[in-house]
Amino acid sequence: MAEQSLNFIVLNPADNVATARCTLKKGLKVLVSGSSIVLRQIIPGGHKMSLSSIKRGERLIKYGQIIGFAKTDIIVGDWVHSHNVELKEVLRNYSLCEDYMPLKPFTQKAETFKGFARAGGKVGTRNYIGVISSVNCSASVSRYVADHFRDNNILKNYPNVDGVVAFTHKGGCSYDVKHGHKILQRVIAGMARHSNIGGYLLIGLGCEVNQVPDLIKNHQLDDLQEGENAPAFLTVQQSGGVRKTVEIAIKSINDLLPKVNNFKRTVQPVSKLKLAMNCGGSDSNSGVSANPALGFASDKLVRRGASSVFGETTEIYGAEHLLTRRASSPEVGQKLISQIRWWENHTKMFGSNIDNNPSPGNKDGGLTTIYEKSLGAVAKAGQAPLCAVYDYAETITASGLCFMDTPGNDPVSMTGLVSGGCNIGVFTTGRGSVYGCKPSPCIKVASNTPLFKWMDDDMDINAGTILDGLETIEEVGEKIFDKIVAVASGEKTKSELVGMGDEEFAPWTLGPTL
Repeated sequence: MAEQSLNFIVLNPADNVATARCTLKKGLKVLVSGSSIVLRQIIPGGHKMSLSSIKRGERLIKYGQIIGFAKTDIIVGDWVHSHNVELKEVLRNYSLCEDYMPLKPFTQKAETFKGFARAGGKVGTRNYIGVISSVNCSASVSRYVADHFRDNNILKNYPNVDGVVAFTHKGGCSYDVKHGHKILQRVIAGMARHSNIGGYLLIGLGCEVNQVPDLIKNHQLDDLQEGENAPAFLTVQQSGGVRKTVEIAIKSINDLLPKVNNFKRTVQPVSKLKLAMNCGGSDSNSGVSANPALGFASDKLVRRGASSVFGETTEIYGAEHLLTRRASSPEVGQKLISQIRWWENHTKMFGSNIDNNPSPGNKDGGLTTIYEKSLGAVAKAGQAPLCAVYDYAETITASGLCFMDTPGNDPVSMTGLVSGGCNIGVFTTGRGSVYGCKPSPCIKVASNTPLFKWMDDDMDINAGTILDGLETIEEVGEKIFDKIVAVASGEKTKSELVGMGDEEFAPWTLGPTL
């Protein structure tokens, strides 16, 4: 339980640093954890102050966990940040499954939402038509097609269709098929078969590495289930060039529109929701307010049989041991560890390291090391056991709390989660984000009140009330849960209202460009 004084927050009795609630001047005398401390420097809001004298090389503790080591001797009341903190490798005790404890199932009548029933038992929260590029060479063509339906009033006659969206990217050719090929194909197939897509077109160039016929064959895209609308598979070269391909594609969508419009929202159990959780533009408050509140909402969904999925492997680094202890089986825990080891080796190949994250904005917001950032990020996971670990864009089949291996880059991470089947998202932020994510609506939660007020056109929920002492983590968590259900039923998010989400499709690119 976090201890809050007038000026500082102490997250764990074992901590030797406290977080400033607002910017505090040098020389101010404060009372923290029963001790009177004089601030030796200005402490910016969200940044850390030393609660005790810490000798060079000794551990810095926050959340009851190691976040770094003193680079110099640190005196009580010192500002603690990048200038006097360094990162060293810490051996983690993974203790597989040691803290495994299933959440108590929800036994009452579960909440419902209004969604679009799809083939195979899936349920959509939106009803889009997708125009998917197999390669960057067909990206402009795909965009022209989607723009045709955006810039006129055609869709007003189809009230159940949320829009026509182009999913374009920079890949699809000039790469080694042993590396990123399978990932790109998984992403494209996942979008094609996504529960929020009522129908789609797949457009290629014709000569690319990512051949449309291979994609169809490898992922059985032509094997339609009852209730699925038949897609169109086009290549620019076979269709006779740009203009002719656009004309054919527009005709195909005109044929699809009445069929996709036939889908209507019906009452569905919340167990049909697959939640994508992500954080971006984080600050030190994210791990205190927004992320724990999201974790509470996640637990509520898990107790009702839904899937709740988070990723960003580079942003759980240093906190992964908290997850392996909650793993439902040794195999689940070992898979997460193997992903961590892959990232360690991957970054070394480029002469880099995972502590290049936090970003400059994260550091301005008080985050000093990747360990500190990760400990706050893991709060999104709530208290549920870790029941499954997936590779990037792998189809999510398990109910419960799941993890997916994704980079920390937000569009790339969310693309993987959504391609895996997530039909709604929650995105926490402390510095600000304008992120939108078609075809899955994305709810943005601000970690602090100044951000919520400053970017009110972009933020859906204010978790800063927790820091302000106005609401508890549980109360904000309830608001997030209620918002998830409302948005799943059709309520527009702030990002949807301003039109975001068309440019954020970003499949993970691995391997050399040849």
